[in-house]
Amino acid sequence: MIHIEEHWLGAKQTHSLNSTPKHQNLISRGGGMEADQELVAAWEALREHWLIPTTGNKPSRHLFYNFLRMTVGPTFRFFLRMRIRGEHHIPRKGPVILAANHLSHVDPIMVILSSRRTTHYLAKDGHFEKWWTRFVMKSTGQIETQRESGGLDALSSAADVLDQGRALGIFPEGTRSKRTEAPYLLPGKTGVARLAASYPSSVVIPIALLGTRKMMEPQKHKLPRLHRPVTFQSGEGVTWYQWLIDVNGGNQSVESLKGLADKEEHDIRSELAGLYRKFTDQLMGSILALGAP
Repeated sequence: MIHIEEHWLGAKQTHSLNSTPKHQNLISRGGGMEADQELVAAWEALREHWLIPTTGNKPSRHLFYNFLRMTVGPTFRFFLRMRIRGEHHIPRKGPVILAANHLSHVDPIMVILSSRRTTHYLAKDGHFEKWWTRFVMKSTGQIETQRESGGLDALSSAADVLDQGRALGIFPEGTRSKRTEAPYLLPGKTGVARLAASYPSSVVIPIALLGTRKMMEPQKHKLPRLHRPVTFQSGEGVTWYQWLIDVNGGNQSVESLKGLADKEEHDIRSELAGLYRKFTDQLMGSILALGAP
């Protein structure tokens, strides 16, 4: 049951999609969602305005990654002072976007260790320059992005992951927070919303990481301090379709989407930009509500 308030995980949680009879034909399936066909058709009519094209490349399925997840992962979870909460919200199959706050270089590792999904991250090409870091990045299915390429190229690489029904790790802030005092959470960038809109049945999971900066503070600690406690807190997910029709989310209907499709292109793009902004802001609100510092 999905609750959407000012953010997805409001303290009151007074609204539910399942409480609206009109939308009772929205059902969960395999971590994703099968939506009302009228809703799908109305959203598909806007396809040229929201589609993120893939690059055509398939993220690698490396046996070494599976080996690490099955051996090193449990070992790390045993020895680390790590609390994992809410991991049952993460679908075991199907496309999923794992969206977390970003305070330290160890954040992707914490998500990979905790999510129990083969998770792919986009990584700057600088991480692939040395042979040993390149081996680690490639063997764990991480995706190289070029410094000189634009944001659309990075989104297309991310779309490759979702197109294959995989798990995509993303930091909606777009960069590691360098704030020295709380609150550390930065405003989110709308790329995560654009990806959700392009793959509207994928589940977007808000995640709060706590303690990772104390474990390994950038430009201060060369190695992680494994005795420091960290927390992985996952919240309830939502798909773009679910969010789009909720009165406290996108507040759209089949009729309003059909009306949007009849407007001029600049008006369509403007309204979509507004939806992307609202989705992203509510996602960041959920991450904050989960305890992100």
